[in-house]
Amino acid sequence: MLKPWKKISSQPLGDFRIFTLRSDRKISPRTRQEHDFFVIDSVNWVNVIALTPDRHLVMVEQYRHGSDTVELEIPGGMMDATDAAAEATAQRELREETGYEGANPQTIGQIYPNPAIMSNTCFTVFIENCRCLHPVDFDHSEDLLTRLVPAPEIPRLVATGKVRHSLVVVALYHFELWQRGLRTGAGADAAAVS
Repeated sequence: MLKPWKKISSQPLGDFRIFTLRSDRKISPRTRQEHDFFVIDSVNWVNVIALTPDRHLVMVEQYRHGSDTVELEIPGGMMDATDAAAEATAQRELREETGYEGANPQTIGQIYPNPAIMSNTCFTVFIENCRCLHPVDFDHSEDLLTRLVPAPEIPRLVATGKVRHSLVVVALYHFELWQRGLRTGAGADAAAVS
């Protein structure tokens, strides 16, 4: 049976606005040897599955600096300290990035983006009956285009490489499982979309 590694020390190494870096010293429960590990701490993230009454997903195209590409994604972002829960973040991000607003936000999945080196969680929140009711309100470094994509086309877009952001692919898979009535993460006891 695997056991957790005991942390014997932790040292902050840097603060980079959207994440911090630390070094943890831990003891292996198997060998009793000490090892150093680098951990990236970030606030939790939220991805939004926003569905319109006519079954289109509200998606966004945006330039990504890491990959130097324009990507087709779903709305999402970092949880603010003032957000009460992932559902509040989802509503805020959807409205800011697309101008859309919907009803009944519910968490349908959650994952660890990279548990080997990161300490945060990424939530997938489903919002139904979405309509464009507001102007967009981008962050100072955002440039986005809103795209409405028929929900049945999503698997093809992933299969053909039109959607390549790994956390978006996971969120879309959570949505697929949720539609089938399978339980996936927090909030998964909700009924599937008909």
